[in-house]
Amino acid sequence: MLKLYDREGSGNAYKVRLLLALLDVPYERIPVGIRDGRNDVDAAYLALNPRGQIPTLVDGDDHLWGSTAILAFLAARHDPARTWLPQDPLRLGKTMQWLELAQNEVADGLFRSRMIAHMGRPGDLDAAHAQAAAALRVLEGRLAQADWLTDGGPTVADVACFPYVALAHQGRVDLAPYPGVQRWVARVKALPRFVGMPGV
Repeated sequence: MLKLYDREGSGNAYKVRLLLALLDVPYERIPVGIRDGRNDVDAAYLALNPRGQIPTLVDGDDHLWGSTAILAFLAARHDPARTWLPQDPLRLGKTMQWLELAQNEVADGLFRSRMIAHMGRPGDLDAAHAQAAAALRVLEGRLAQADWLTDGGPTVADVACFPYVALAHQGRVDLAPYPGVQRWVARVKALPRFVGMPGV
């Protein structure tokens, strides 16, 4: 059985839990605590994930770290219909471009806003809010006229972008100016087998 090292309040770990639920893949959760503001990990964990971060996925003798890599692996391995990670070159490329947004503007803006406002981490909240607005404008440009980030249905890109958008309120970011994004959040929550996390 798959083993997932994660933490309940981590949006990046939640991405993986969400896709596992949507794909109906069983797994064992192994919680990783926090000590002195950092992940409480030992040498055995660092052998699996030298970054010392979460999530980390163990599949038999193999292991992967980083939510984006894990999402791609799970979709390729456990989705025979190949809808979550499209095989068509153009759809795949368009999915990857939204994964870029998740790793950049969404992380720099929405993730960082939440870390500062909700979790008390140091940082420039105004700068994070500016990045959050940039991310939401790009998302709204797509979602004002489309149901999903990639044509043809939800993909790992939707899963990757969703958590920190849905948690925007914890970063003191208002989604009211982005009605397309709000409809998309509701659409993701309506997917079969959807699971939430605290704040979502």
